[in-house]
Amino acid sequence: MILDRFSVRDRVAIVTGAGRGIGAATALALAEAGADVVLSARTTDELEKVAARIEALGRRALVVPADLRHLDAVTALAAAAAGRFGRLDVVVNNVGGTFPRALLDTDAAYLEKAFHFNVSTAHELVRAAVPVLLDSGGGAVVNISSVMGRVSGRGYLAYGTAKAALAHYTRLAARDLSPTIRVNAVAVGSVRTSALEAVLSDDATRERMEAGTPLGVIGDPEDVAAAVLYLASPAGRYVTGKVLEVDGGLDQPNLDLGLPDLGRER
Repeated sequence: MILDRFSVRDRVAIVTGAGRGIGAATALALAEAGADVVLSARTTDELEKVAARIEALGRRALVVPADLRHLDAVTALAAAAAGRFGRLDVVVNNVGGTFPRALLDTDAAYLEKAFHFNVSTAHELVRAAVPVLLDSGGGAVVNISSVMGRVSGRGYLAYGTAKAALAHYTRLAARDLSPTIRVNAVAVGSVRTSALEAVLSDDATRERMEAGTPLGVIGDPEDVAAAVLYLASPAGRYVTGKVLEVDGGLDQPNLDLGLPDLGRER
């Protein structure tokens, strides 16, 4: 049956940024589809709540609290998966993000910080995971990118540049790791996570964002999790080097940060 191709039963996945939002929803989706999951983020309490839900589904969870801005913490996750579960099949690079900032306030250090958190962390986990994935017979990597990696909007220079780099990293890594390891990405739009909580709590702003989205709604974390499951499972076995856009149809930002034109005050 076609639904059998979405099963990841008895496989092992790593999900970063797994304490809440897209990461938590993805970890739970993989567990519902049969996987055991290594969960990592900074907040232990949040991870343990997700782990309890995974275990209630009859699957195993390993909680690894860590600040994943530190690359040694990222690389340790592959060894943790191998040590606890004896294999690794799926890697989901979800950790990342950068606050908006005007161009003249974005110095080189801020740009490099954005690249580090969104691209370098993903690369280091992939690099550490590859030997374990190969020992397990192959597998899949899914990187979480953003619509801002392909559209332009004021204030998103650092974040959008980093996510664009992650999208092309996905294509390049897919070529390097084929045919045994597939590498894909999901480029997300506006999703109801804690990062947008303050924005979405304002009805007027939320309504403007919905009106600026072709599908007319803000996404849920499960919308992204479903796409990750497709790419990570045998259902996506003939897909690699691709960026799946899960963004409600956006072709421009649906949130205007209100940054003024430069020089207009002169």
